[in-house]
Amino acid sequence: MFIQVITGTTTDADGLRRQADRWEQEVRPGAIGFLGSTGGVTDDGRVIIAARFESEAAARRNSAREEQGAWWTETEKYINGVAFKESTEITTMLGGGSDEAGFVQVMLGHVVDTTKLAAIEARTPEFEAVMRRFRPDVIGDVIARHPDGTYSDIVYFSSEAAARRGELQDMPADLQAMFGDLMAAIVIDEYLDLKDPWLR
Repeated sequence: MFIQVITGTTTDADGLRRQADRWEQEVRPGAIGFLGSTGGVTDDGRVIIAARFESEAAARRNSAREEQGAWWTETEKYINGVAFKESTEITTMLGGGSDEAGFVQVMLGHVVDTTKLAAIEARTPEFEAVMRRFRPDVIGDVIARHPDGTYSDIVYFSSEAAARRGELQDMPADLQAMFGDLMAAIVIDEYLDLKDPWLR
């Protein structure tokens, strides 16, 4: 899998959403290798769009298409301070992205200990089992590590209300230990809450 993550800000969320709908109708039919995308705008106008492709080559082919270029020329008028990040180092949990999510939270941060992170990733099945038991509101997770040492963690929830309830629960000892190990390997720099996620 290959992921492109686009971030920025907008003062016209509705206009940007219309462009996303246009891509779905006019550009996606020819986007060979496109697997899906997650995007949206936070309450304070932060934009994030994560597009998943079966390979980097498929993503490059799509970027080179004339209709993709024309669409992007119009779309970037709605996004300020655009930044792109890419990844082929991807971990999925609980089935990866979910189009059934009612709320999506994106955590952007950086890795501080790659050895510890690798050890945690080796325990993914164990982590998933505990999450299914304790946090049924979490219905998917996609983590992309970028070449500059940063990462994008996209977590899919059944609803915002369920996510907030889950946050208030006391974690059992096994899950608390796992999160402790994780937080020793990474730093979360910011949270982006997508209350009306665009799932395709």
